[in-house]
Amino acid sequence: MDDYLRLADRIAADIASGRLRPGQRLPPQRAFARRRGIAASTAGRVYGELVRRGLVVGEVGRGTFVRATPPTTGDGRALTEPPHPGSAAPALVNLELNYPTAADQSALLAPALTALLGDPATLTDTLRPAAATGTPEARAAAVRLLAAPGWRPAPAQVLFTGSARQSIAAALASLVRPGGRVGAEPLTYPLVKEIAARLGITLVPLTADDDGLLPESVAAAHRTAPLSALYLQPTLHNPTSLTTPGPRREALARTVTALGLPVVEDRIWSFLRPGPPLAALAPGLTHVVDGLSKRVAPGLTVGFLVVPEERVPAVAAAIRSGGWSAGGFALAAAVRWMEDGTVARLVAAKRTEAARRQRLLAARLSGFAVRSDPTAFYAWWELPAPWRADTFTAAAAAHGIAVTPGPSFAVDPARTPDAVRLGLASAPEPDLERALRTLAELAHRGP
Repeated sequence: MDDYLRLADRIAADIASGRLRPGQRLPPQRAFARRRGIAASTAGRVYGELVRRGLVVGEVGRGTFVRATPPTTGDGRALTEPPHPGSAAPALVNLELNYPTAADQSALLAPALTALLGDPATLTDTLRPAAATGTPEARAAAVRLLAAPGWRPAPAQVLFTGSARQSIAAALASLVRPGGRVGAEPLTYPLVKEIAARLGITLVPLTADDDGLLPESVAAAHRTAPLSALYLQPTLHNPTSLTTPGPRREALARTVTALGLPVVEDRIWSFLRPGPPLAALAPGLTHVVDGLSKRVAPGLTVGFLVVPEERVPAVAAAIRSGGWSAGGFALAAAVRWMEDGTVARLVAAKRTEAARRQRLLAARLSGFAVRSDPTAFYAWWELPAPWRADTFTAAAAAHGIAVTPGPSFAVDPARTPDAVRLGLASAPEPDLERALRTLAELAHRGP
């Protein structure tokens, strides 16, 4: 094992054991290098590895700090993924996790699974690997599920993966060679940063305002050095909940069309706020990502990838080579859930639940600079001075509450917001109410 990985493992062990506490500052990289007798470049690789694993957060001008809720396995898992069985106990109220559930969800899902398990012939078929193109029944069901006003994909455009995050990886792998540049909103889904790093892709932070990504920023970045693609979330952007309005989408579509620039459009939360995708305006360039993890459940899910028809062979090859194919059993269950109305019932229930939790958020954090959407399951809280993102995250953890610090979403490590994202979906409602009340009191008191 490389020396820098050994050193990173030692620090990870100190964090896991509690010898390094949440919010504790690590020594500057040069001081760390002197103490260990290593090159400054090696120290930089150690710190970079710790950031990649999600154990620490670096803020320019302040230093590197232990995250308040480090991953329990040290394997670089995304911040929003649940811990593995047998790992350390999570925080008492975890507002990092964000998987919505509905009342009687398991009872709604069980009949389809029971039918599959009770038919040996059908079960045998579903235990075989699924093709990236799925089955005719799966493509037809996916088209009905994903269709939006002004947009209905052709069945031949639909591909399947194991999850929406795998769809993102497959789309980027098919579009961008190692060393390529992908434009992104300045705040983005943390796992995309990890996917880009593993694919050898450079994420380029673009400029956004209250209407979303600025088209002139896309064009300017492309002139500086050509972009291979864009990754963006124009509907219920994570973490800010922003939905890009129609005129801005039209301007973005004109820009990418003029540049011939492919787009990966992440619509994983769009079921909460129905509307036409960017793909309706730039159909020959847009690769639409969606999935069932939020609509249904993360444990048995399927990812969707709708691509221009001429790109189907290339993207299907990327899915196969990346090992991102959907499981046959999961795909068969998903088709039944889509066709028998289970997914529609879950979506309706989760929309109602999101609205109720947003009302709770508005009541408990009234007067603070909180950005959200009445239909969303998360909120972006710009903290009052003198709070910093990681000190507030550490203070919240000391009160048994896990939140995600703003720097986790920043594409540019030199521009880290003093904000936190609050995931409203996973905590039971009484726990959420208590946590929001505690966080409000904490913010009022100051560090």
